[in-house]
Amino acid sequence: MQSVMRTIRTALIQSRVGKNRSENLQNARKLIDEAKCLGARLVCLPECFNSPYGIKFFNEYAESIPNGATSEMLSKAAQENQIYLVGGTFPEVENDKYYNTCTVWGPEGKLLAKYRKMHLFDIDIPGGITFKESDVLSAGNELATFVLDGVKVGLGVCYDLRFEELAKLYRLQGVEILVYPAAFNLTTGPLHFELLQRSRAIDNQVFVLAISPARGDQGYIAWGHSQITSPWGKILGQAKEGEEIIHVDLNLDECDQVRQQIPICMQRRKDIYDTVQIYK
Repeated sequence: MQSVMRTIRTALIQSRVGKNRSENLQNARKLIDEAKCLGARLVCLPECFNSPYGIKFFNEYAESIPNGATSEMLSKAAQENQIYLVGGTFPEVENDKYYNTCTVWGPEGKLLAKYRKMHLFDIDIPGGITFKESDVLSAGNELATFVLDGVKVGLGVCYDLRFEELAKLYRLQGVEILVYPAAFNLTTGPLHFELLQRSRAIDNQVFVLAISPARGDQGYIAWGHSQITSPWGKILGQAKEGEEIIHVDLNLDECDQVRQQIPICMQRRKDIYDTVQIYK
């Protein structure tokens, strides 16, 4: 008797983002509906999809969760389309602290998971880019997962993609898909965006989904090139620079196959090294 192949049609929405929150939300909702029409079961939005990305914008656009216009739109969009919706990120405020937060909404419109960006984007590249999220944002301390049709999905945000230890913790929890809303820039994007996704996918034998905003022409300019990567490190789908939806049927049996054929998780020398979660 043949087993049924485990597949999830997945859509990444590389949406345009401007300074008008209402227009950003309306545009995102339109694209979510389009993704549903493509047959997507899992739909993902980009980092800072409801506001421009920048230190001076975080306070202005911050909302509480699950209250606020952005949470309301995401909840209704997930429920009315009967999808699992990774709501990119948007600035969150709680107890006078600000976070870059990813939310996940289920087909009943309920909040399934909330992840606050753990590694803040503080970099200084001479002649390239200087940015310091920690001037405004606080870092999250907790991993977050949700289950879609029996498949465990883990969350990260942008700069988190550079930290293999975080991805490894998710792998050790049984995750098969990692989702990273991520607005890489024109300096680090062409050098590292694709490479890091393929590295995390190969390291942990998982699917990696990374969702960028569409490239703009002022302020912080995102690289674009949202991408879906298989556990083998193969690029299954990749956007260009502008607004676009890419969709792929993820065959979760590939996770089983690569883990059986190249059993690196079982071969780790835990007598010498290990990856452990300290803060719980």
